[in-house]
Amino acid sequence: MPTSEPPTTPSTTPEAPPLPTHTHDDFSHRHAHVHSEESLRRVVNRLSRIEGHIRGIKSMVLESRPCPDVLVQVAAVRGALDRVARIILDEHLTECIARAANEGDIQAEIEELKAALDRFLL
Repeated sequence: MPTSEPPTTPSTTPEAPPLPTHTHDDFSHRHAHVHSEESLRRVVNRLSRIEGHIRGIKSMVLESRPCPDVLVQVAAVRGALDRVARIILDEHLTECIARAANEGDIQAEIEELKAALDRFLL
């Protein structure tokens, strides 16, 4: 007996729900890190596009597409991830570092940033 599946429609990148406020649990001091709705939307939309791009690369590999074509797409994803990291870093510098400077806790925030950059730049 054939099963009836609902028709599929072309998918668009779904809008992700707003992400919750988070704390930096890796460090001894904690502070709330709140993203603006616009910033969240920008980062999540970019990550969704990157996610789709990675699925496309996976398909290329499964289809045995030429290696140079796959490498070009991998480079495009790396560039897109670098741009997301830049957005996050810019926001961190303008929001978290500025907040820490106003609260007199700048040294702890700088140490946290250094540790994150050490991991990021490996």
